[in-house]
Amino acid sequence: MDDETVGIALVLTSAIGFGTLGIFGVLAADEGLSIPTVLALRFSLAAVAVWAVLWYRGRFRLLRGRLLAVAFALGAVGYATQSGLYFLGLEFMTAGMVAIVLYTYPAFVVCLVALTNPDRVTKIVLFALGLSIGGVALITGVDPAGADPRGIVVVLGAALAYSLYIVVSQRALTSVDAETLTAFVLPAAAISFVVFGIGTNTLALPGSVTGWGVVLAIALVATVVPVLTFFAGLSRVGASRASIISTAEPGVTVALGALVLHEPVTGVTVLGGTLVITGVVLIHLEGA
Repeated sequence: MDDETVGIALVLTSAIGFGTLGIFGVLAADEGLSIPTVLALRFSLAAVAVWAVLWYRGRFRLLRGRLLAVAFALGAVGYATQSGLYFLGLEFMTAGMVAIVLYTYPAFVVCLVALTNPDRVTKIVLFALGLSIGGVALITGVDPAGADPRGIVVVLGAALAYSLYIVVSQRALTSVDAETLTAFVLPAAAISFVVFGIGTNTLALPGSVTGWGVVLAIALVATVVPVLTFFAGLSRVGASRASIISTAEPGVTVALGALVLHEPVTGVTVLGGTLVITGVVLIHLEGA
C-alpha cells in the first residue's frame, strides 16, 4: 500500500479505537467500577505504555518549566474534566448518543477561536454550526430512547472542556510534538483522578478478572492504540484529512452500542448524528 493509504488506515484504526471507549465505559459500570477508578487506571496504564513506546523509539523527552506546567494543567484539568464528564454522561444516555453529542466539540472550538479571530467565522462555518446544534436539538427533542436532558448537558460540558483543551494544546504544540505532550498529559490526568478518588473514597482496584480486562481494554484499545495510530496517520495524510476521517468515531460507537449493548438506534438518532458529523466535516474543510 502507498503511504497515503496506510495513513488513512491508521486514522480509521484510531477512530475505531476511540469509538470503543463508550462501550467499555458501560461495561466498566456494569462491573461496579467507579469513574475515578476507571479513569485513574486508564490514564496511569496508558501513560506507562506511551512512555515505553517513546523510549523505545528514542523520542522520549522531558519537559521542564512553563511547558511542563502547561502539560500538567492540560491533563489534570482539561483532559480530566472532559473524560470525567464523558463517563458521567454514560450514566444518563446510551454510548452512541454520548459519542454523537461529544462530537459537537469542533463547534465549540470555532466559537472560542471566533472570540479572538472573528474574521475566521465564515458563512459556511455558521451553517456548519447550525447543522451541529440542530442535530443535537433534534435528538434531544424527539428521541427519548437515548437522550436524557441531564446527559445532554453533561456531555455538552465535556465537549466544551475538550474544545478548551484543544485550543490551549495547539499553542503548546508550537514548542513540543504531540506525542511528547500526550506522554505528560496522561499521568497528570491520572493524578487528578487518584486525588479525587481518594478524597471521595471512591477509589478501589477491580475485584474480578473481567473488571481488569475492561480496564486494560480502556487503557490500551481505547486510549494507547488510537492515540499512537492517529499521530502515525496524521504525519501521512495531514491534519485536515485526519480530522475528517476521524468523524467515523461516533458512527463506530453507535454501531457497537447496538451490536454489543443492544442500544436502540432510531431514525432520529441517525439523522441527528448525520447533521452533527456533516457540520464537523464542513468546519474542517473550511479550515483546511
